[in-house]
Amino acid sequence: MRRFFKGLLFLLVMALVAGGAAAWWLLRPLPQGAPVLELEIEPGTTPRGVARNVVKAGVQTDARLLYAWFRLSGQDRQIKAGNYEIPAGTTPYDLLQKLARGEESLRALTLVEGWNWRQVRAALAREEFLRQDAAALSDEALMAELGRPGVAPEGRFFPDTYAYAKGSSDVAVLRRALHSMDRRLQQVWEMRAADLPLRTPDDLLILASIVEKETGRAADRAEIAGVFINRLRIGMPLQTDPTVIYGLGEAFDGNLRRSHLRADTPWNTYTRSGLPPTPIAMPGKASMMAAVQPAATKALYFVARGDGSSHFSASLDEHNRAVNRYQRGR
Repeated sequence: MRRFFKGLLFLLVMALVAGGAAAWWLLRPLPQGAPVLELEIEPGTTPRGVARNVVKAGVQTDARLLYAWFRLSGQDRQIKAGNYEIPAGTTPYDLLQKLARGEESLRALTLVEGWNWRQVRAALAREEFLRQDAAALSDEALMAELGRPGVAPEGRFFPDTYAYAKGSSDVAVLRRALHSMDRRLQQVWEMRAADLPLRTPDDLLILASIVEKETGRAADRAEIAGVFINRLRIGMPLQTDPTVIYGLGEAFDGNLRRSHLRADTPWNTYTRSGLPPTPIAMPGKASMMAAVQPAATKALYFVARGDGSSHFSASLDEHNRAVNRYQRGR
């Protein structure tokens, strides 16, 4: 009997030692060959394959130990595919929690208020961690892929910062931006003032894009919108330079000439009345709000003062004097 108890005590001590060693290993930072390692787990990778990938990524441990930990934890089937970063100081316990929760490493893409579609395309192309699916698609094919066949992409994506996991598709990011604009556009449309000369949310989006490009100082945004609303009400051409520049496209060299104002394009608001056929940029929410809740003003004209602000005039004579003062220095 005494021998039995000695044997039992020995086994208990060995279990405690093993348990202590296991706990020590689980809570000890894993050695690694760089301050931050990148780990990619493809869909369908087995827990054993995940352990091997961790070692291949630069974690200096035995893959068999990691696999055993994954299995014994009961979380081996919860490990999610994705792209991860393993910073220095990560323990086996931390690593498994990260993989089981799917805490992928994220990057961010910022779409800036006032950007046009060419600038959005260029920004997507610069994102080295995005999968470049949109690059192979024409604008028409891309919008069809996004569920908007026949709709021009200009202005349809809400300017904001979008986080994404490494290896995500640029089309997926655009889809989020598109839906974000849809939501905000509908919210703002429902807040519109009565009797506006805007028939549809698309009209709102187009006008907001013009306000976005014309606004040099945020405090002037509602009054700029008020000028354009006044002109639309009386059938006066909007006569706004940013629409002319947009119509010139890549041919614009930065110098707007009188000949440009006379050259007819669908976006030339000097030669054509009403709103242009599409937005000319991505408006932010402030510009959309200005378009539906413009300032109550009698102004029909405005001119840049040169300091970012604008001077507003109710008559052409007053406007001409302001042009002479602020643009010609007379």
